[in-house]
Amino acid sequence: MNIKFETKISELKHKVLVKVATLAYQDRLLEGYSYIPQEIKPGPTATMRCCNHKEQAILRERVKLACGGDSRNPNIMEVIKIACDECPLGGYTVTNVCRGCIAHYCLEACPKKCIYIDPIDHTAKIDKCKCINCGLCAKACPYNAIINYRRPCETACHVDAITIDQYGACEIDNNKCVSCGHCSVKCPFGAIMDKSYLLDAIDILKDKKNEKYNKYAIVAPAIAGQFRGVSYEQVVTGIKKLGFTHVVEAALGADLVAIAESQELIDKGFLTSSCCPAFVELIKKHYPTVAPHISHNLSPQATIAKYIKSKDNTAKTIFIGPCMAKKAEIKKEEESKWTDVVLTFEELLALFVSREIELDTLEATSLTDASYYGRIFGRVGGLTEAVTQAIKELEVAGFEFKQLICDGIVNCRSALNKTKSGTKEFNFLEGMVCEGGCVGGPAVISKGIRNKIEVDKFAKTTTKETIKSSIKDVEKND
Repeated sequence: MNIKFETKISELKHKVLVKVATLAYQDRLLEGYSYIPQEIKPGPTATMRCCNHKEQAILRERVKLACGGDSRNPNIMEVIKIACDECPLGGYTVTNVCRGCIAHYCLEACPKKCIYIDPIDHTAKIDKCKCINCGLCAKACPYNAIINYRRPCETACHVDAITIDQYGACEIDNNKCVSCGHCSVKCPFGAIMDKSYLLDAIDILKDKKNEKYNKYAIVAPAIAGQFRGVSYEQVVTGIKKLGFTHVVEAALGADLVAIAESQELIDKGFLTSSCCPAFVELIKKHYPTVAPHISHNLSPQATIAKYIKSKDNTAKTIFIGPCMAKKAEIKKEEESKWTDVVLTFEELLALFVSREIELDTLEATSLTDASYYGRIFGRVGGLTEAVTQAIKELEVAGFEFKQLICDGIVNCRSALNKTKSGTKEFNFLEGMVCEGGCVGGPAVISKGIRNKIEVDKFAKTTTKETIKSSIKDVEKND
């Protein structure tokens, strides 16, 4: 497989995951995970740190995260503190654009008198010990010479969950964090990463306790196009070669959700979607007054996992998708009994490589579980299209469906502010915190607009013309 990584951090993360998976399959993973395999040791030019010893210490922390991270921390996002020390502290800073003017607008605007004029070059300076980052100096400067520098992780976090501790390292407030993973993607040093439950998945696949259970892979529709140059059907074959007894489309769960959520909307008159776990957390933690309007339906992956376990009491279910927040979702009381492990596309790739599975050499295994509408849940607007179709199939007369679609946390917050104000402009809010929907998730392998195109193309290959026909076929095959 020819995989092009977006950054060197993505490549390093991949190498760590591959080696951990390889050692786990061989039962060679040492207790405490203190061992750093030679294949992922940094070379002489692989680091910008002060020394190779520090880079190895950071690498050891990456291995720990690949093995499950700190069990005392309930958040699936963790900060590698030793790796988070290269960014400037931030705040308002005077740049070299300052002309040393004699008007001193910035100085006069500062309420804390923390701006002074350098007696040598006559430019403005800011006393960081006094500055409260109010920004009035920046607004007053006619040259725009004062900027507010924020760390990439802070800029990426639109729920203000990231602060800087006394040692200059970033800190995540679990009471605000929605586990979207956007900070992880934006950190230039890979200092914020998601915990991996790769070892739990491998234990299930190896069936170490010899319990003879059926192993179900529940695959998100966003996987279409992730492995460039390889068909979706070849990826399904590859997943089976990993040891799964069944591969099921999460889109089938989306079909079930579309019907149930549409009926709930009709009954209640106003609803926000429950498919994106980070969007649900955004509402619960930051818009609690809107929380009663969240759909009571489980997400598509949890819905189909519940369905599987209701029919097969020997089932172990592993969800595979682009989402880090799903790892947090299955720890919730109402979800934990249905989905055993969540793997990301990044982790699936690591499993393929560790088992030396070359996808492009495999035969095709087709999946025809879901409808077109279930499969397009993987991109923004897909849920709304599915609900529109479901309302038609429910044959409800006189119900006016008025939707608002939002993707990305900024847009979601704007939409939720409207919801909070009691707007009557819409009665259904579809929210996805990743731009573009699941196809823009933080744990995708391939990024870009092509992901949406591939999901739509894959969706059109279904033989199921309606949502109900998809559900009916499943029930018939029980």
